[in-house]
Amino acid sequence: MVPHLTTALTGPLLDLERRFLDSETAIEQWLRGWWLEHTPPFYASVDLRNAGFKLAAVDTNLFPGGFNNLNPAFLPLCVQAAMTAIEKVCPEAKNLLLIPENHTRNQFYLQNVARLANILHHTGLNVRIGSLLPEITAATTLDLPDCQKLTHEPIKRLGAEGRRLGMDGFDPCAILLNNDLSAGVPQLLQDLHEQYLIPPLHAGWHVRRKSAHFAAYQEVANDFAAHIEIDPWLINPEFAVCGKINFHERTGEECLAANVDTLLYRIRAKYKEYGIAEKPFVIVKADAGTYGMGIMTVHDAAEVKGLNRKQRNKMAVVKEGLQVTEVMIQEGVPTVEVVDAGPAEPVVYMIDRYVVGGFYRVNTQRGVDENLNAPGMRFEPLAFETGCSLPDCCLYPDAAPNRFYAYGVVGRLALLAAALELESNAPPESL
Repeated sequence: MVPHLTTALTGPLLDLERRFLDSETAIEQWLRGWWLEHTPPFYASVDLRNAGFKLAAVDTNLFPGGFNNLNPAFLPLCVQAAMTAIEKVCPEAKNLLLIPENHTRNQFYLQNVARLANILHHTGLNVRIGSLLPEITAATTLDLPDCQKLTHEPIKRLGAEGRRLGMDGFDPCAILLNNDLSAGVPQLLQDLHEQYLIPPLHAGWHVRRKSAHFAAYQEVANDFAAHIEIDPWLINPEFAVCGKINFHERTGEECLAANVDTLLYRIRAKYKEYGIAEKPFVIVKADAGTYGMGIMTVHDAAEVKGLNRKQRNKMAVVKEGLQVTEVMIQEGVPTVEVVDAGPAEPVVYMIDRYVVGGFYRVNTQRGVDENLNAPGMRFEPLAFETGCSLPDCCLYPDAAPNRFYAYGVVGRLALLAAALELESNAPPESL
């Protein structure tokens, strides 16, 4: 049963979905061609926005933390895709070490870790959870709300040279990070010998920049749009970057205001072209970081000048207390989707190059033009009643299988952009 979903039934998005349906064979061939040249990330999640007049990826997470929110019916898809991903990285793998975030008190996140470990277990791996917390000095079992138990164990260097990571009696072939490394790379994870770190260390937020990802996404979107003959703007949010800013000291405000003004001007031109009467807006967000921190909605350049103390404090610091010095200004994509009276946005989950499920992030305390990844959000794990890989040409373009196929296509475009991003960020010795 899908929660009641209100979506736009007319306008360019229906035309876009119809184009996706008509071009399914061409789309899958195009994607397959790109994957012959590029390696997909081990896993990823993509936040999408359906505005009714465009459908765009607005954020991509390379350390997804919501596997517990997926429809349990799609777990077999997760296991199959994980098998493919593991075989690419370490075909002979028997042991895998899973290193999560240091959220030992976040019950929802711990359920994600348990679900992820369960998926990997079903691929034929011995999976153990290794903690980076110094206070975890012995195996520590945590009780989860769904009657599961999750054991965190301390990890250490193994062997005489100490160049492998594991536990007593457990020497893993691969180490899966579900920790986004916002605070940098711990010493324990550096200079490992013949152990596969997935994702690679340069996928962490100490290296990644959202602007670099969306530059790659723009490249992918332009090529894809030319292939199926659509306007790339229908799937691509425009963006700009302000690279030197200090919200506490009020430096960089002019750079930020100028970029906001320029981007709003370009969006207004596209709105006029498509006859869109809504007022455009942009999202100003920290160029590095996650968890919905360091984000604000802006409708006019004047709004970023003279921010009050509360606004500046909100924008100045992100996860792990890191100071924000670079921001990305991204075209705001309003959502027309509503789940149980709350604005909603779809989140698509992928393992290797396969869509394995999704859910809706819902936040009744936020508006359709605001960041929904904020206090008050909840998830509808059963929202996607069908997979994102099997459209039905006998149904209308906005029927669930077809809308979800459209979500899957745009999600995979963001996944491909992440692959290009990781290649460009890779240190020379890993190439």
